[in-house]
Amino acid sequence: MNLARIDLTTLALFIAVVRHGSISGGARHSHLAVGAASRRISDLENALGTPLLFRNASGVALTDAGQACLAHARRVLQEIEQMAGTLSDYAQGVRGQVRIAANTSSITQFLPEDLTTFMQAHPAVNIELEEQNSSDVVAALVENRADVGIVADRTPMRGLQTMPYRLDELVLVTPPGHPLAGRRRLSFADTLDYDYVSLPPTTSLAMRLAEASARLERPMRLRIQVRSFDAICRMVAATGGVGLLPRLAAEPHARSMRLRLIPLLDDWAHRGLLLVMRDIETLTVAARLLVTHLRSDAR
Repeated sequence: MNLARIDLTTLALFIAVVRHGSISGGARHSHLAVGAASRRISDLENALGTPLLFRNASGVALTDAGQACLAHARRVLQEIEQMAGTLSDYAQGVRGQVRIAANTSSITQFLPEDLTTFMQAHPAVNIELEEQNSSDVVAALVENRADVGIVADRTPMRGLQTMPYRLDELVLVTPPGHPLAGRRRLSFADTLDYDYVSLPPTTSLAMRLAEASARLERPMRLRIQVRSFDAICRMVAATGGVGLLPRLAAEPHARSMRLRLIPLLDDWAHRGLLLVMRDIETLTVAARLLVTHLRSDAR
């Protein structure tokens, strides 16, 4: 069997011949001379090593091999049409909308710049971004309320696909006069004698801190819960407590409020942020382009 002799024009002709019931009818449909069409069908049969048509005075009929060839030829041409449609999206500029659900850490640290460069490259793609807790991001994906999500590692994924996005570092935030403010590095255990300002318990960051204190069998002195990184910094500055935040998210507030940022020695203070989706193969072209763009910045 010489597959190199099988071409798309001949497969399309073969389908037309079957549809019209004759080689002459298929030739007219394909804008070919009858003799040229007949040679193409014969060449296809020779390449496959088996007759595809019964020829008679009234037209043609399919052999068993012809029935199988017809099904495959249709699938091949459908795949080619789908490929052409997809690639034309790339050539003409992809259009569409991508729904993103992302946790606060990714939005405050990385997504603004990443989405800006993506939208500059693909101005016809609209981005619908919603800030949610990591667990709520997963729920949004499972319930098809989002196409792509970004969550912290250790979040239960419920069967979703994940890819690395970015790494961030948790640091202790203190006011300048705090007893820990002069430390260059410290462990989480060193902080548990002091009052904490934290996020609500359902957030991935609050759950991480709760797990760490449970492992140490030492409860946190949780005094205030607020809903944003900015509010944590303001409360730390006002009350003299401490908080734990991603470094890049805390740095602008630290500069404006003269807060201290102190690295933690604990391994869990270095977190991975993950891209999450139901199935990358079922994403729209626009959503796949966005995932590829975000993955190119993964580090």
